[in-house]
Amino acid sequence: MSTTAKIYSATIVGLKAIPITVEVDTAPGLYSFNIVGLGDKAVNEAKDRVTLALKNSGVLPPNKQTRKVVVNLAPADIKKEGTHLDVAMSLGYLLATEQMKTFDCDKKIIIGELALNGDVRPVSGVLPIVLAMKQKGFTEIFVPHQNAREATVIDGITLYPITNLRRLIEHLEGKKVITPLAHEPYKAVQKSIGSESDFSHLKGHQTVKRALEIAASGGHNVLLVGPPGTGKTMAARALASILPPLEYHEALEVTEIYSASGTP
Repeated sequence: MSTTAKIYSATIVGLKAIPITVEVDTAPGLYSFNIVGLGDKAVNEAKDRVTLALKNSGVLPPNKQTRKVVVNLAPADIKKEGTHLDVAMSLGYLLATEQMKTFDCDKKIIIGELALNGDVRPVSGVLPIVLAMKQKGFTEIFVPHQNAREATVIDGITLYPITNLRRLIEHLEGKKVITPLAHEPYKAVQKSIGSESDFSHLKGHQTVKRALEIAASGGHNVLLVGPPGTGKTMAARALASILPPLEYHEALEVTEIYSASGTP
């Protein structure tokens, strides 16, 4: 008898977060584990991470059952990259094989990479994922605990930090609840500019400094052109010391770029 389960996750395409429906179907037959839905190499390699993480979490993994396992990542026409979907695939398999209690997953997003021992490793792009999924109506998001702090500035959504697969299963089954993280309001913090980046340390270059001051006051772009060693890089770095603190939406936009690129 074929059994299908569905879990919601998300991935990053460029700087944009895309919700992904992870569908897992199991049916009697010779063992096979296939992932379809335009996944890259990291996504296709998830079958080995998922299998060993399940085994080391104390449940029956796919390779120990005579079942055909098919994981479909929808929408199928969008390329999926990275390891964001590992945990969702594992939970879908456990639900499809009735190895864990069913739970209401309609408003839950689950992301994270699996280590072979069942631990949940960090992924890139958590902040843009949380922002986008909140706008799409999801109310609970489960993220690797190393990534959770960056998303606490987003209000109106429940954020759960997950450390390992076994702990997450216990929470979803209602056995041992994970404490959600509290919202941390954004506070505009004045920049602390070091001596190498202070605008007052620029000597001479009156034309350059005048152009930078105009650009800073008017919000214009700047292109510095000249031979090497004339101070272009230093002047560009010093520009930050005369810019006002970022507003909330500006800080979020900058942090989203850092988050999506995997830069701490």
